[in-house]
Amino acid sequence: MKGHGHRVNSLALSSDYICRTGPFDHRCLKFNSDEEAYQAAIEKYNVFKSGEPERMVSGSDDFTLFLWHPKEGKHPIKRLTGHQQAVNHIAFSPDGRYFASASFDKKTKIWNGKSGDFISTLNGHVGAVYQVAWSSDSRYLVTASKDSTAKLWEMPNCKRAKETLPGHADEVYALDWSPNGSSVSTGSKDRTIKIWKH
Repeated sequence: MKGHGHRVNSLALSSDYICRTGPFDHRCLKFNSDEEAYQAAIEKYNVFKSGEPERMVSGSDDFTLFLWHPKEGKHPIKRLTGHQQAVNHIAFSPDGRYFASASFDKKTKIWNGKSGDFISTLNGHVGAVYQVAWSSDSRYLVTASKDSTAKLWEMPNCKRAKETLPGHADEVYALDWSPNGSSVSTGSKDRTIKIWKH
């Protein structure tokens, strides 16, 4: 698969969340056997796909993203532009309706997860945005930045951050939202990890 003019920094698959959580969700269901859990995971994956092709997005130092259907061909479906610097990270929302891209240009962009159409730009960080993570219900996005903060955004169309998560003394490089949606973890250059309750 070719298309980018420079190094590829990030890849995201539309089914990342489904593959990550398997048969489990916020209901904390228990299974009687591994086979039962496996069948529940397969059913969850098939419902998620619902006849649509799996999608992948790549982000690059060339400031662009590409939307792919990796099982159907080696050529990109669409080239996405708008970032003014390298794209650091990409993540699909758990429901696959959106994906977010983080960039050194201090912006996070929200895109349509099926068509790749641009939806909005999240402005608020004063340093490069390193990483993004979605809540399990796809209603919120959290972003991590060089400016030593993480920010919480309500999706899909928000004009400013709903909350700023301060407290780190240096750049916030790492970020993740628990699959059950109860907490967000941030990791910083200041050698600390913070856990934020939702």
